[in-house]
Amino acid sequence: MVKDPVCDMEVDPEEAPAKAEYEGETYYFCAPGCKRKFEKNPEEYV
Repeated sequence: MVKDPVCDMEVDPEEAPAKAEYEGETYYFCAPGCKRKFEKNPEEYV
């Protein structure tokens, strides 16, 4: 399990509904909305 960087929810990387790459790291999200927030300002969440 990993934490969604936007909402801190626990996410299973194998079943995450959304993911994004940023500076060579893969981030997993509980929902597409969290991914969109992350992509607007990734520095706020890393």
